[in-house]
Amino acid sequence: QVQLVESGGGLVQPGGSLRLSCAASGFTLDYYAIGWFRQAPGKEREGVSCISSSDGRTYYADSVKGRFTISRDNAKNTVYLQMNSLKPEDTGVYYCAAHLDSGYMCYAEYDYWGQGTQVTVSS
Repeated sequence: QVQLVESGGGLVQPGGSLRLSCAASGFTLDYYAIGWFRQAPGKEREGVSCISSSDGRTYYADSVKGRFTISRDNAKNTVYLQMNSLKPEDTGVYYCAAHLDSGYMCYAEYDYWGQGTQVTVSS
């Protein structure tokens, strides 16, 4: 069964850190570009970060640039999103998604999606 499972979310104070994981089962991530997205209550889903499969090129939304780092460990079939200096506006459900790599970092549509993990930044 093809599946993406996010983990690592939780409640953190402003300025804190979390590391999200996106683990794949039923397929190998080696040939897939991965995107991280988030959706805050009452808002549309937005792209946060992407990473290509072949050369590890990365993209970050301006709102998270310098604070978030995306990385991948193909041996563990997992992609990570390290989130530092978290702000209340980072609150939302975070999703990872996979697209068969065709040379880009990010894609308009993705083949597989996870169920999401909640991140809440609050004092």
